[in-house]
Amino acid sequence: MAAAEVARQGEGCRTVPLSGHVGFDSLPDQLVNKSVNHGFCFNILCVGETGLGKSTLMDTLFNTKFEGDPASHSQPGVQLKSSTYDLQESNVNLKLTIVSTVGFGDQINKEDSYKPIVEFIDAQFEAYLQEELKIRRVLHNYHDTRIHACLYFIAPTGHSLKSLDLVTMKKLDSKVNIIPIIAKSDAISKSELTKFKIKITSELVSNGVQIYQFPTDDESVAEINGTMNAHLPFAVIGSTEELKIGNKMMKARQYPWGTVQVENEAHCDFVKLREMLIRVNMEDLREQTHTRHYELYRRCKLEEMGFKDTDPDSKPFSLQETYEAKRNEFLGELQKKEEAMRQMFVQRVKEKEAELKEAEKELHEKFDRLKKLHQDEKKKLEDKKKSLDDEVNAFKQRKTAAELLQSQAQQAGGSQTLKRDKERKNFF
Repeated sequence: MAAAEVARQGEGCRTVPLSGHVGFDSLPDQLVNKSVNHGFCFNILCVGETGLGKSTLMDTLFNTKFEGDPASHSQPGVQLKSSTYDLQESNVNLKLTIVSTVGFGDQINKEDSYKPIVEFIDAQFEAYLQEELKIRRVLHNYHDTRIHACLYFIAPTGHSLKSLDLVTMKKLDSKVNIIPIIAKSDAISKSELTKFKIKITSELVSNGVQIYQFPTDDESVAEINGTMNAHLPFAVIGSTEELKIGNKMMKARQYPWGTVQVENEAHCDFVKLREMLIRVNMEDLREQTHTRHYELYRRCKLEEMGFKDTDPDSKPFSLQETYEAKRNEFLGELQKKEEAMRQMFVQRVKEKEAELKEAEKELHEKFDRLKKLHQDEKKKLEDKKKSLDDEVNAFKQRKTAAELLQSQAQQAGGSQTLKRDKERKNFF
């Protein structure tokens, strides 16, 4: 009776046909579409001495001729040069950033060669952290410059790692995913290359250097990644020159004794590197950078700022309480600094006043001395002037007397001449 009632009520309802399958199993497709529309970014750091073929390998990896001039061996220090390129494959856009270490290993003193690299990596972490801490964040449009993979180029010496390589990798292993590769591996023989790989692995383990291990927790890639982990470090060769081998054009290097094919796994591990770096584990490298290396940097930075997850009683730590405590601590330190500066200012003022009083006293004493000296000089000059005036008056009196005597003598001489003239006239 109830079923018939429901049927009668549903006779006048409009039915809507389904346009397709309904289910939450479409979520992966939604994520894929969203990610494809947004695009991806991938940042590679190439560390190695000048002349090991870093730029050539990048061109070969992405089958693109990237712009750049060869670096000289006369750099005064290590400089990091970053270049960003927009690549497209099918309908997927990739913003690729390649960072090269210009001048690495060219200096006589290589003690601090790793510092600019560490500072650059930390600077990218700091920029991302500052963006996260903003009130209005735009992380969906933010250009993430954090280094996702570090390709460390090892010179094909065939003996052992250089001290510079060990020190640099040890400083970087907690900050970036290190993938060691033997550059220009066609420079040594196959037997030497096998021994060189074993030697490198042994030295990395003995020195506690943690290199990136391809993940084996995912069943879909566990087998291939486990196999590739055993081939580390990869022995690679790069070349942008294409030669006709058989009926195909292939990237190769032509030598007088033969041809080395870059994409031939019997000749080098270039294909293995490309597969592991780009096709299989690129997303894991990005995830490891964010969840491991960046989180370590973020945690250390926040702990330096005084933020913690729990208080001493193992209770959740309030962000507001942490902020207030840090603010009060900062204000207390600021007040102490202000008081210390005020005391220092008062002390400096007192010292300056004492110096000014002493200088004023010295000036008064100097003025008194100069005044007394001036008076003495004035008195001497007055006495000398009086003496000169007396001498002038005496000279004038003598002159007047002399002139009087001279006039009297002239008058006496004139009268005698007249008398003689008269006597002479009377005689004649």
